[in-house]
Amino acid sequence: MSKTTLVALAAGMGSRFGGLKQMTPVADNGAVLLDFSVFDAVASGFDKIVFIIKEEMYQDFKALIGDHIKNAEVDYVFQETASLPEGRVKPWGTSHALLCCKDKVDTPFAVINADDYYGRNAYREIHDHLVQAKDFDFAMVAFDLKNTLTDNGTVARGVCEVKDGYLDTITERTQINSKMEYTEDGEIWTALPDDTVVSMNLWGFTPAIFDVLEEQFETFLKTTPTPLKDEFFIPLTVDQLIREEKAKVKVYNCRDKWYGMTYSEDLPAVREALKDMMDAGYYDGLPSK
Repeated sequence: MSKTTLVALAAGMGSRFGGLKQMTPVADNGAVLLDFSVFDAVASGFDKIVFIIKEEMYQDFKALIGDHIKNAEVDYVFQETASLPEGRVKPWGTSHALLCCKDKVDTPFAVINADDYYGRNAYREIHDHLVQAKDFDFAMVAFDLKNTLTDNGTVARGVCEVKDGYLDTITERTQINSKMEYTEDGEIWTALPDDTVVSMNLWGFTPAIFDVLEEQFETFLKTTPTPLKDEFFIPLTVDQLIREEKAKVKVYNCRDKWYGMTYSEDLPAVREALKDMMDAGYYDGLPSK
């Protein structure tokens, strides 16, 4: 069976959450949300874990998470910021973060957010695709929008149109409320259909994506109208490849409940859900901190 890698996007500081949420314990044994994701990924067959982090996070992150992983190879990538223009604070975004992995990832790989809980079924679906994937045979796991919302504020989601089992378009909606309505201006709210599915940044790629990212990033730097705030996002990369008919993205629908910590107020619900799963034995063997 082909080897597979899990790439975790963990460089963000979580501005809306109000702290470094990747390192916030969500279980009595001290486990953080990413521990559950890694556990599920390894249980689903992933052989290597690559964490994309800020360089200043390395020692703490390694001690808290990386050193506790025993059944998979572990590596780290620092999202470089040398190309940032004067006055820009944030890195260039998720597609740029992936590009930083070019020399560390040489197998088909999945991408996740470090602060999202996807559930084991999602990892099994994407892993089974990746072990057979060739070149631009990509994949994503889509969730029902209603299963990805919070009562504590708006969220950003990639709203997907799926045709014959493949991703047709993906549109980033940056403000969606708990009523499944989105706004572009903060005043007018538009309802989304009940059957809306969204991307939660759980993607499956092959190393063929890296040359594309390199080319797209050069174009992005030359053409972005507002370099102090524009970001180079994975959905934009994928959407361009689909429109140019250079890649196909198989969509796997996951009906599980998503859990995440967009806001600090989300933490109690996440802890309660994970405690129930741990009490049921679903995470027996998860290392304590």
